[in-house]
Amino acid sequence: MVNPFFQRLNLITGSETSFALEKSLVMVFGLGGVGGWCAEALVRSGLGNISLVDVDKIHESNINRQVQALNGNIGRYKTEALEERLLQINPSCLVKSFPMAFSKETAEVFDIPGADYVIDAIDTLPNKLDLIETAYTSGRVLFSSMGMARKLNPVLLKTADIWETSGCPLARLVRQGLKKRGFYGNFTTVYSPERVPLLEKPREKREMGSCVTVTAAAGMVLASLVIRSVMENCRHG
Repeated sequence: MVNPFFQRLNLITGSETSFALEKSLVMVFGLGGVGGWCAEALVRSGLGNISLVDVDKIHESNINRQVQALNGNIGRYKTEALEERLLQINPSCLVKSFPMAFSKETAEVFDIPGADYVIDAIDTLPNKLDLIETAYTSGRVLFSSMGMARKLNPVLLKTADIWETSGCPLARLVRQGLKKRGFYGNFTTVYSPERVPLLEKPREKREMGSCVTVTAAAGMVLASLVIRSVMENCRHG
């Protein structure tokens, strides 16, 4: 019997997909403005197993775009706060939290080969490249978010293979970094070619403006890719 929490989605996807989602494990790396919303969307869609990976704690500046960033959560690990939120949505979901960064040195901790899907929502380029290589060589289905900072229009979001992306500075850096590593594998990305003029100079060199309507939409697209992939596998598996 399908969990009544997810009956409305089941009317679209069918019971087989609902049961498959319940058995699936998705690992979400990076719980900022994109990854957190992706994780929540997956759990609200009946995902039964999820791993949350992020080394950062919640800051005041996260409140404008991150789903677990509430005033009462400032100073807590993003993984801890999001795990608590997800279990309030579905107490039956098995949530594992890893308050640490992903790298080649820490890769074995996560058991990526045991996952069904890997979501890359990492901002730091070296760690992002490490995850992409690890997920791909492990044979996992990888969906990767490119740069969502300095974007305002969610309607411009696109999905494409990494080698077919254009107009996204982070995607360009990812392509260049992968080529330097001799990596030419294929995986699906979510990106935006939108260019928004910078009206104010950042206070810090690494500080970039972000809008929740874009970051959350990107997270929803990533979750949708997982749901539709599971559904497609059920139909043809």
